Amino acid sequence: MIVHRAFAFAAIASLAVASPALAARRVAVPPPPGAYFSADRNAVLPKLGKEITIGSTVDPLNGDVNPYGLAIAPAGGGSISKGDLVVCNFNDSANIQGLGTTLEVLHPTPGSQPVRLAADPTLTGCAAIAMGDPNPWVAAYDANDNPVVSDSGQIITPINNYPWTGPWGQAFVAPPKGAPAFYESNANDGSIVRINLGNPFTFDKIVTGFPVNHGVPGQILAPSGLTYDPKRDLLYVVDGEGDQVVSIHAPENVPAGGIVVTKHGFEGPSAKAARLVYMGAPLNAPISAALLYNGDLAVGNTGNNVIVELAGSKVVAMRKVDAGTTGAIFGMAASGTSAQTQKLYFNDDNDNTVKVLSQ
Repeated sequence: MIVHRAFAFAAIASLAVASPALAARRVAVPPPPGAYFSADRNAVLPKLGKEITIGSTVDPLNGDVNPYGLAIAPAGGGSISKGDLVVCNFNDSANIQGLGTTLEVLHPTPGSQPVRLAADPTLTGCAAIAMGDPNPWVAAYDANDNPVVSDSGQIITPINNYPWTGPWGQAFVAPPKGAPAFYESNANDGSIVRINLGNPFTFDKIVTGFPVNHGVPGQILAPSGLTYDPKRDLLYVVDGEGDQVVSIHAPENVPAGGIVVTKHGFEGPSAKAARLVYMGAPLNAPISAALLYNGDLAVGNTGNNVIVELAGSKVVAMRKVDAGTTGAIFGMAASGTSAQTQKLYFNDDNDNTVKVLSQ
């Protein structure tokens, strides 16, 4: 059965507001399309006045659509140049949710055309991408796998020797002290797993208990949008079902079973490493996030296509980036070291493109 995007995200909306508490939190009125709300002159979003389309994300060979994962290549190699945008498609050409199998590469300039990097069953239902140096690591929900893809598009290794439970988020963490690792979140049980690099890889389920809605593809809300701030050694987690953002300090030091998320806060031997950053409106079924140059966090709502800028626990700006069907924003990535060079890229599922906000 084909699940069209409009119907899928109407279902997300109904699921997300089923709780009276959640419904009460979602009363904030978003700004009109293209307009900003700003509560702080230091906010970054209001300085990014231009919204420009980079290019289509539709696979040129098999027509896969519905871009979810988005990452910026930190280095070049093979078919990827430094600064390229790497995108994955969640749906197939018939727009069936979760059956996309392709990764695309676009140069970060307007008018770019997608070039297929990879197509493989292990990528089915790719929900998030994190870049190695420069190999993509993929959280593939429907394949229930976390494959590593070479910069030339070959599957280096499917990481199928771990009992994943619906890979949904992905981030690379290179801490100031300690070993670098990849972190993966799961949509079926609300856990976060650290993938320790080595031969072989080892795995630690460091967080459990994030709320999930057990939705089918196209209706999933769970921990996602994993984003790392190296200056603060913080791993941010976007909790789409709970309309909240949580940070984990020094995630490299959190042991297996270290943090348990409960309705009343955090428990476990590393509970003090977890902190509720923000909860409630204007967050509305958020799924993605990106770190801005000044340390603020841009969070993408699927519930109303609004990007929310958080400075710590304070909302400092909002922008609605798509006036069409809700559920447009999936995958975000940022580059730049100042207001003048800041670029905020996001996938727009309503027209299957990557767009950028910039000066």
